[in-house]
Amino acid sequence: MINSTNRIKIAVFAFLAFLLISPGSSYGQLRNDTRSTAQKFSSLLQIINYYYVDSTNQSDLTEKAIISMLKELDPHSVYLSKEEVAKANEPLQGNFEGVGIQFQIFSDTILVVAAVPGGPSDKLGIRAGDKIITINGEVAHGSKITNTFVMERLRGTKGSKVTIEVFRKGTPGLIDYTIVRDKIPINSVDATFMINDNIGYIKLTRFARTSLSEVKQSIAELEAKGMKNLILDLRNNSGGFLDIAIDLSDEFLPAGRLIVYTEGLRNPRMDYKATSRGNFEKGKLIVMINEGSASASEIVSGAVQDWDRGLVLGRRSFGKGLVQRPFVLPDSSVVRLTTARYYTPSGRSIQKPYEDGVEDYYADLTKRFKHGEFVTADSIRFPDSIRYFTPSKRVVYGGGGIMPDIFIPMDTTSSSKYYNDLWRKGVFNDFTMDYLEKNRKTLKSDYPDLLTFRNGFNVDERLMQEFVDYASSKGVAENAEGLERSGMEIKYIVMGLIARNLFDVSAYFEIISPVDNELMKAIEVMNDETTFRKLSLSM
Repeated sequence: MINSTNRIKIAVFAFLAFLLISPGSSYGQLRNDTRSTAQKFSSLLQIINYYYVDSTNQSDLTEKAIISMLKELDPHSVYLSKEEVAKANEPLQGNFEGVGIQFQIFSDTILVVAAVPGGPSDKLGIRAGDKIITINGEVAHGSKITNTFVMERLRGTKGSKVTIEVFRKGTPGLIDYTIVRDKIPINSVDATFMINDNIGYIKLTRFARTSLSEVKQSIAELEAKGMKNLILDLRNNSGGFLDIAIDLSDEFLPAGRLIVYTEGLRNPRMDYKATSRGNFEKGKLIVMINEGSASASEIVSGAVQDWDRGLVLGRRSFGKGLVQRPFVLPDSSVVRLTTARYYTPSGRSIQKPYEDGVEDYYADLTKRFKHGEFVTADSIRFPDSIRYFTPSKRVVYGGGGIMPDIFIPMDTTSSSKYYNDLWRKGVFNDFTMDYLEKNRKTLKSDYPDLLTFRNGFNVDERLMQEFVDYASSKGVAENAEGLERSGMEIKYIVMGLIARNLFDVSAYFEIISPVDNELMKAIEVMNDETTFRKLSLSM
């Protein structure tokens, strides 16, 4: 029987062993160093265990020691406990197990925003607007209700059952449902729609296991509607799986083109090249990025830019170009250790500097904002030492992140304190839910699809005043200056949120596109033939 102290010794020894032993080093010396270090650490644990003034949790101490050790390496080498591993992986796996609803906490009540199409709740007839009153006999409304409360009770293993009682407006009493949990897909494509007769738009929010098939499906759907040119929106996409980023880049590049390569001190260079499987290797391509675009997003935008395959628009990306490999420790916890760096086809390292420590590293975006980088490209200075060239002799820059071909400043023209307070106080979502609760049946009848809604629905003066009055009741007083500055955006967001709840997430982005100034700029550039010709963007 292995006691807890010995388990800790084994975990620490295994961790130090994989960290220190590598090809090209003196194995004997490293073995001795590893043994000596492991003995030193286990000796300290024993001393604490036998002589410390108070009782301690040695497992907890070991975890904290590992976390502190990793902080000395780089910002992206991290430790995940056994419990954290599943939660961290879930958004990238493309599915979870549960009942299949999108919900929102509205007035201390669980309000169903939508049932996932084809999921267990959808199959039973649970609808948007339903309010969940009890879960397995437990009261599920009131001040105790949080997102965690709901997920802990509705998620569960496939095949298990959960019983809920639902209040539905217009139906007397409560409706009982026994739901058999199942696998529920997590979509990574938030929006797919045609901007005009020939330009398609895809918004990808993460690089998950299902992302490639989702994008392929979106491309096929758009091409069936006449798409010739594509805008791929990777703004605020923080990345995901390396192989998915490579496969997505392959959709746009001809066979044989280098997409990305990785290299580290103990990891020899590994090249990843395009195959002949691409589905969109012709036609104009624009990739949209910003300071929230990282990792896999930077791989795709870097490959598109370096091969003159398309234009990159927006603001300089985050600059996360470190490769993490997971190592499982004996207690099923995981260390994601940085083992290499990403490089674009031209040889640019995507990773921004991190020599000044983790806190300074994550404060970089704040520094960039204060420095004015988000509003003017002139504030960015690149030394000649990090200049690289594309095949058409265009200059691209290294030094961390992807600098776009066409800079789009952060738009602050429609921002106001009133507008920001509306978001901060949750007024947009709360008003939408309240409005739909009163009008959902009529709206569904009047606008059976998104096209009729987009052409027929309008946030008129009466509805706008209703929104303003509602905001006042929630603590955001009417502000004439704020309404003058932000009124148009407020109208589109309200309309977009109503569309999202009547139809799907993609509807929201389609409705608000006219007030998305960055997207409008991308459309303008796409329609400018001379811009593409001038930059020699042909394969």
